[in-house]
Amino acid sequence: MTVTATPAAAPVLTNLPLVDQIAARLTDALAPTDLQVVNDSHHHAGHMGDNGTGESHFSVVVESAAFAGLSRVARQRLVNAALADLLATRIHALAIRTFAPGERVA
Repeated sequence: MTVTATPAAAPVLTNLPLVDQIAARLTDALAPTDLQVVNDSHHHAGHMGDNGTGESHFSVVVESAAFAGLSRVARQRLVNAALADLLATRIHALAIRTFAPGERVA
């Protein structure tokens, strides 16, 4: 199976905190049934990759029907495509956990 991911046409949200921009882009691209975006930057203050903004390291948990039948790598590629320009310019590190509906164990 070939997965082709195209970057989402991102609305201009630069006045929002980066955590909100990430959530908006993932919502637009993947229509998640559950989405958690956490700013982990405070754990990395003073480390390499810390740009001083307090918005450089993030974790996301995304549950979406778009992931059904896809490998872990294909799912992460979809997330990366939705956030491509932010990953290239503003996000230093992104931890990604993805699930299709019904995959998570409580």
